[in-house]
Amino acid sequence: MNPEDAWNKIDPLGEALHFLRMSGTFYCRSELTAPWGLVMPPMKDCLMFHFVISGSCRLEAGGEERWLQPGCLALVPHGMGHVLLSRPGAAAANLFDLHRENLSERYEVLRHGAGGSPMTLICGAVRFDHPAAHRLLNLLPNLIVASAADSPDADRIESVLRLMAAEAAEMRPGGEGIVTRLADILVIQAIRSWIEHDPNAQSGWLGALQDKQIGRALSLVHRDPARDWTLASLAAEAAMSRSAFAARFKQLVGMPAMHYVAQWRMTLAAAQLKERKEGLTSLAGRLGYQSEAAFSRAFKRFIGVPPGAIHQDAGRSNDDAGAKARQGPR
Repeated sequence: MNPEDAWNKIDPLGEALHFLRMSGTFYCRSELTAPWGLVMPPMKDCLMFHFVISGSCRLEAGGEERWLQPGCLALVPHGMGHVLLSRPGAAAANLFDLHRENLSERYEVLRHGAGGSPMTLICGAVRFDHPAAHRLLNLLPNLIVASAADSPDADRIESVLRLMAAEAAEMRPGGEGIVTRLADILVIQAIRSWIEHDPNAQSGWLGALQDKQIGRALSLVHRDPARDWTLASLAAEAAMSRSAFAARFKQLVGMPAMHYVAQWRMTLAAAQLKERKEGLTSLAGRLGYQSEAAFSRAFKRFIGVPPGAIHQDAGRSNDDAGAKARQGPR
């Protein structure tokens, strides 16, 4: 492969979307009959979504109101509470006050309404583990509504929607796995569509990812955070002079390049510490620090607390989650 081909194969924005690997995923098939209304409580650190299989409804979120038709996918990226209604003014019940049939640990069915016109929704709440995913999600608006009919990939999306609708209706063996994976595809497709068409996605960190030279530098830092990066080495990778690279990086990203490198390492470290899968010495070495003490100083400078505090908090959170799980189902 010649150098030009290697350069062109780096896709920083595509890699950022690849970081959207979902975890803590929970899905519900809602079978509703008019009139009906659902109050969706806030879910911290979750992206919530609603995919319309049949029927239509009104979504009210973050001061916005949208009417959802079959084939629409609505994302509420920041976990804020919102309302779904069969018609404006319909009485709405809190989701968690209604009986749901548990089909598995992560999939349930809700049947609700007064017996009128039917509607079927696939709803979900998902979390993302990777720091790049959190950075991307923080840039999203309060509400994204995507429709297959408005997409240049309409035929492919319609095929996914048809398969998802069929699996949700039949729930054959393995159906939950298929539905969840198809939902992952649709969520990423909706975010990609927003990035491609919303002017707000063309500036800041997302805009920097789409810049050929600065995007390449960001991608290399994301791929190999432990490398002994310097301003000179990053500028060389971007085929720019040090001064030009430094000025353009700060203009697009909003901070100096070396500050971003250190911040990225510490964000990765915080995520790893929350998982409690690695000791401090091992983690420090993997992120390019010569000693645990140097790593701890840098961590406290960027995160505000020593790494041990994150480790302890994660342990308490895991113990609390285990206690809740042992209490059994709702």
